[in-house]
Amino acid sequence: MTLLDAALPAAAADDGPRLGLGPSREAARRGFAAWTDEHVAPFAGEWDRAARTPPELVRAMAAAGYLGAVVPAEFGGAAMDAVTFALLNEELGRGCSSVRSLLTVHSMACHAVARWGSRAQRERWLPSMAAGETIGAFGLSEPEVGSDAAAIQTTAELDGDAYVLNGRKRWTTYGQIADVLLTFARGEGRPLALLVDLRAPGVTVRPLGVTGTRASMVAEIEFDAVRVPRENRLAGPGFGMAVALSVLEVGRLSVASGCVGIIRACLDASTAYAARRRQFGVPIGEHQLVQRRLANMATDLRAARLLCLNAAWLRDAGDPEGAREVFHAKYFASLAATRAALDTVQIHGANGCTEEYPADRLLRDSRVMEIIEGSTEIQQVTLGRWALEAAPRDS
Repeated sequence: MTLLDAALPAAAADDGPRLGLGPSREAARRGFAAWTDEHVAPFAGEWDRAARTPPELVRAMAAAGYLGAVVPAEFGGAAMDAVTFALLNEELGRGCSSVRSLLTVHSMACHAVARWGSRAQRERWLPSMAAGETIGAFGLSEPEVGSDAAAIQTTAELDGDAYVLNGRKRWTTYGQIADVLLTFARGEGRPLALLVDLRAPGVTVRPLGVTGTRASMVAEIEFDAVRVPRENRLAGPGFGMAVALSVLEVGRLSVASGCVGIIRACLDASTAYAARRRQFGVPIGEHQLVQRRLANMATDLRAARLLCLNAAWLRDAGDPEGAREVFHAKYFASLAATRAALDTVQIHGANGCTEEYPADRLLRDSRVMEIIEGSTEIQQVTLGRWALEAAPRDS
């Protein structure tokens, strides 16, 4: 049984199909939407132009419980199930993809500690991360090898009671403000996952400019003989790859659901503009070619949302197919977000190429979604291979 079997029809969302979320999840969704409308959406363009997220917004996210979304309740977290987490990411993605990116990388770091950390590590890190006192980030990508975890060049050599860390991480979302970095390195020929204090001696943080999700304060981080206490290693030696795969699944669901939010923002901006912009004596929304673009957006919105919620529902159910469904959801939703953003720019015409309207930001943000947490090409290869493996064989 899938989410569709279990949950349709029931309570209606404000802008989509009847999702059957149930009273508590529907109340949570409405709360996320209201919070985003008040604290995020009105300021997204301003933050994008400034290329920064204000500290007060980070504190507000913590106060709302969002930074503890995946943290168990015993450590002060919200302990959201995957469906509720997906709904939160959709709403924040609708308001600002950069803000959603903070939730993504911080939740990935929290999940790693909650899933792979010792009792002592959970007690040390999770309460402060849930409270927003410690901001976490994800350090896998490197200048030379990108996100190829099997080829990472950062090294961690054991020296007494500490690992000596050398190397560089690039494209680290919110690396400019993070306190602790979930860092993947190679030690004794095996991948390791370490929690690295970014205030430690030998750590250098350099801001990087990006065209999409400009407010996500991306950084390059260099390690020069940084001593990382041995007790900061997650799981056992050689389990770094398992930690990375586990964490990336959380990130993919977050990004996929955020893409649903981008499609919603595109549809909202496009319908509003098409209703008031007049050409040839009528609103452009009366023209059938514009209506075709709106129809595609509205349909992609529903399809992407249902894929994300179905994947989340399977994760909550402990279904082994959940991981594959997250791949499908991220692949479809990221492509659909780009389609919607391109159509939004086209509907806005020349106005869509200026920062006066949200279309320009939505397009730049959507392009990032096809790269992070597994590029479109990686997902095509993976999903295509799975389809071949499932194909019937001649006896």
